[in-house]
Amino acid sequence: MPVISDIRLNLKKNEVLRRQGFRGHTRIRPEIKNMVLELLESTESTHLLEPTTAYEFYPITGIEPDRVLLQGDAVVNGSLLPSTFPEAKELAAIVCTIGPGLEKQVTEYSQGGKTLRAMLLDGIGSAAVDILAQEACRFVSGEASTRGLQRSSPVNPGMPGLPITEQWNLLELVHAGNIGVSLTSSGVMVPRKSTSMIIATGPKMETWTQADVCARCNLRDTCPYTVLHS
Repeated sequence: MPVISDIRLNLKKNEVLRRQGFRGHTRIRPEIKNMVLELLESTESTHLLEPTTAYEFYPITGIEPDRVLLQGDAVVNGSLLPSTFPEAKELAAIVCTIGPGLEKQVTEYSQGGKTLRAMLLDGIGSAAVDILAQEACRFVSGEASTRGLQRSSPVNPGMPGLPITEQWNLLELVHAGNIGVSLTSSGVMVPRKSTSMIIATGPKMETWTQADVCARCNLRDTCPYTVLHS
């Protein structure tokens, strides 16, 4: 199981603000922008981020309407993968985390009454996970290309056709405990600033834009981060 750590995340102010629900030309007070820049600097200097990715490739041994069969008797349930990637040859299970440090600092700020600072730092954590997931996709793409395969766009447990319960399955497939990631009994990832996803690889895989991803999501009508088509 490949594990990649010490990943450089190039965080930008606008990505953090987007994660706080500020869109496009929304007017943002200068003090908020300055606080974001300050927090970005302190996050780096105090090493609050420990970005780590674990992933594993599994050859596909069979595709059925409601599940994909993998080498080693593993199974990924749900109709999304069979219907979207019927020509896939492999699945890559991926778990990413930025570690517990930032989350602990957010809690300290909240308990100390520094609510705005806590909220903005939490946004930095969310933006960091987003970028880490993109980096993980690049790692998988590079490895797949050595076998002459292309990668699909990632899909996540909870998307239509991929039950959220598959989260447990993904963590087992990559032995996520080795990078300090687990699930609570209710299915919440610990550390909270973590994510899991699946990428299909094959000779010709479907990809889509972020707006397409938002259109597929169950929360597209209520999520403040939804990317809209122009």
